Amino acid sequence: MKANASKQFIGAAALLVGALALAGCGTLNTGSAEAENAPSALASTNIASLSDVVQRNPNDAQAYNVRGTVLGQSGKAKEALADFDKAIGIDPNFTQAYSNRGLVHRQMGNADAALADYSRAIALDANYAPAYLGRGMAYRQKGDPLAALQDFNKAIAIRPDNMQAYYNRGLLYQGQKQYQYAIDDFTTAIGLARREADPLVARGLTYLAMSDFKSAAADLDDAVQIQPENLQAWTSRGLAYERLGNNERAVGSYAKALSINQTFAPAKTGFARVGGKFGQTYQAF
Repeated sequence: MKANASKQFIGAAALLVGALALAGCGTLNTGSAEAENAPSALASTNIASLSDVVQRNPNDAQAYNVRGTVLGQSGKAKEALADFDKAIGIDPNFTQAYSNRGLVHRQMGNADAALADYSRAIALDANYAPAYLGRGMAYRQKGDPLAALQDFNKAIAIRPDNMQAYYNRGLLYQGQKQYQYAIDDFTTAIGLARREADPLVARGLTYLAMSDFKSAAADLDDAVQIQPENLQAWTSRGLAYERLGNNERAVGSYAKALSINQTFAPAKTGFARVGGKFGQTYQAF
């Protein structure tokens, strides 16, 4: 590779890793994983049936908490907050409702409100791991990595099987360019949730940042097979194979990313960089 081309590639790699790492910060931080008292199966439950439960039990804080969690998972943030407010009004010491309300505030970008709710949950139960996880994510959102690290450490100490805590601590290390620590945490997260694509994408991005393109490609191969519509995984895979000199897999990966989102700039520039042409069919494997 000529010097100018090499510089262009390094610049593109740095931009892509940075952009996708930032995007990955939020990919696994879903309401269903962090929120308590609402199994993930409830995400598809008819909210009307939960409303019937609330109507039959108007003084049951747990009924509001469960419906609020499902509403939050369904993207109905304002309605979810109203339910958590009601649950807390009925039971001012309802730890899980504070933590769940904190999650909705955090997802809405209300970091200060989220921190207040998570801290209240922790004051009520110093061993409540989801509140430490959520507060750590809120601290990270506010740009306070030390406070975030302390909370992720605490969440892991309480629940050593807490995949999200390892994943989010890994993202924190990744952002601080402490790549080996990030790799270790992502590896643990992968071991705890082998059917989750996001820790694989995150570890693949970290390997890209470390110029370990073979390991990156292996992780991203697994990620796209677990989650075939993962835009980040396909774009990152394209970059890994581009750097390995496997033009066929690189252009096929970028093409797949563009089939998911044809306006995604890193995929568009990568596709053009490896000579991709619209209207042609490419093989990703």
